[in-house]
Amino acid sequence: MSDDARPPADDEAETRPDEESIPAPSTERVLDLATELLSFDTRNPPGETRVLLEWLEGLLSDLGLETELVATDPAKPNVLATLPGRADRTLLYNGHVDTVPFDGDEWCFDPLGERAGERLYGRGATDMKGPLAAMIHAMETFVGAKTEPPVDLAIAVVSDEETGGSAGVGTLLDRGVVDADACVIGETTCSNGRHSVTVADRGSIWLTLEAEGTAAHGSRPALGENAIDRLWAAITAIRTRLPARELELPAGFGPILEESIAHYEPSMGETAARELFEHPTVNLGTIEGGDSVNTVPSAASARLDVRLTAGVETSEILADVRGCLADCPGVTVADASWSVGTHEPVESPLVEATTATAGRVVDAPVRRRSATGGGDAKAFRNAGIPTVDFAFGTDTVHAVDEYITVEALARNAAVFTRLPAVWAASIA
Repeated sequence: MSDDARPPADDEAETRPDEESIPAPSTERVLDLATELLSFDTRNPPGETRVLLEWLEGLLSDLGLETELVATDPAKPNVLATLPGRADRTLLYNGHVDTVPFDGDEWCFDPLGERAGERLYGRGATDMKGPLAAMIHAMETFVGAKTEPPVDLAIAVVSDEETGGSAGVGTLLDRGVVDADACVIGETTCSNGRHSVTVADRGSIWLTLEAEGTAAHGSRPALGENAIDRLWAAITAIRTRLPARELELPAGFGPILEESIAHYEPSMGETAARELFEHPTVNLGTIEGGDSVNTVPSAASARLDVRLTAGVETSEILADVRGCLADCPGVTVADASWSVGTHEPVESPLVEATTATAGRVVDAPVRRRSATGGGDAKAFRNAGIPTVDFAFGTDTVHAVDEYITVEALARNAAVFTRLPAVWAASIA
């Protein structure tokens, strides 16, 4: 186990909230709630979540929470609910209900929910209806115990996350209906005994390259200019030059870098894990060109996915790309879109509270790491809301026979019930 992993801190006991004042969640209830969520078919596409969201709005309203349905697409609404607390600060829980598609014929268990022993199977079990059930149950627990949470506790249940659509978190932020001081997204970050809180995401540059050539008969290639050859030379130059560039990481990012490398090392090795964050990565996603085997192609195109560690600006990397193309005649950037990665400082109250609470629940080290991609956390951080991803789960995200364990559900319920008090203490 890496020394960089952050263990539960014994010296935090003095600021630890009184455990007896925190209501205890019910494992059976969170299991029942997760099973109910799985029973709704919310594959995206098409992403029709209205029936589930209306059911959830009724459930949260019946608890006495202030609820609001917010939608730009009637088929993909979102629910925002708030449970008032003792302090005028708001901790927001966020989860999405849409899932990736599935082929039921490939599954050994019911993709709309089936318990087998200590596992709950179903599409979305670990991504992320199981963690979402634990977040909802945390609010139920406070209401059932007739105990005010130490801060205002809000939950945003959204649609349209899996395809990166705008009907989910984007709608809530564009409408200005989210008013929170911190946010926890219930994406699975812990599996196979590797526990972590995701405190950063990576930026991206998506490039479409187009190459022009001169058509000729395939038996006389010297009379033409092969667009695929030109395109491949440009791709090779980019894939050689960019990964060789050492990134200048933001100040204070060192602990996140080292704990990220330690987290990913078991799956890809230490060298690959380090290169993932210290250098740009380049993936060739699509390549197209040519009409027939006996023709020199006059046109070709490709799409590249470039990823950059949080805080690295895209302008210099784009300049590198254009420098590569300057030596590649006939190849241009037809389209480019990008985002800059974001991160939370490791000393922030939200990071410290989430890490400490999770560590005490499992009595094990919890790393503070970067995701390899990006999701809704980036949108919240860019809106000025400190945000982390966290949940116990399994490594079956998007897989056939996706599942979550009963133990993970119980642990999530424990963390999400205890976290408001720990976070409140950290900002007092």
